Amino acid sequence: MRSGRGLGVASVLLLVGLAVAGCSDDDGTTSTTAAGGGDSGAEVTICDPEGAPQADEDLPQVAMISEAVEALEAELGGPASFFEINVTARLVNLFVALNDAEVVQPWLYIDGELSSQEGQPATGGTFTATDLEFDPEAVLSGIRAEVPDAILESFYVQGDGQGNLLYGVLASARCGGGLDIIVGGDGTVKSVDPVS
Repeated sequence: MRSGRGLGVASVLLLVGLAVAGCSDDDGTTSTTAAGGGDSGAEVTICDPEGAPQADEDLPQVAMISEAVEALEAELGGPASFFEINVTARLVNLFVALNDAEVVQPWLYIDGELSSQEGQPATGGTFTATDLEFDPEAVLSGIRAEVPDAILESFYVQGDGQGNLLYGVLASARCGGGLDIIVGGDGTVKSVDPVS
């Protein structure tokens, strides 16, 4: 499970813009400045990310989750319980809970086709498709508005073990470093944590 949440969006903007990792200038150098403007103190790496915003087709294709769940439940012959579902720009991973949530079976949905692996022992919170309450059109909108330079790698849904769902996005900064961003079903950014 992901943990250690609680930085605000302002902190994310700082992480994305400053001191995440060295970025190269156009000539291949990294720009650093001493904190406070003098020669003493900690150095801060300044990064001014360049490039166009992430293209829509490169975003996690959140709407593909319902398509993948429908295909999986047709394959299984009925409703499934999940530990987690995550989606990238090309595929959906579905972690199905079996044997009263004592076993997880990974399924992959890509190009309209399903494949699976053998189940493994597991523990954790579960949910069903009927528990999913997010707007596929809006769930990424808050991040795109508040952290426009982040590269959104995947969107995930997890059960928290108490009957609630956790919606999140794993993202990377153009200058390096990763972010785990928790969102509401409407796209509201709730918390942000750096990840390594």
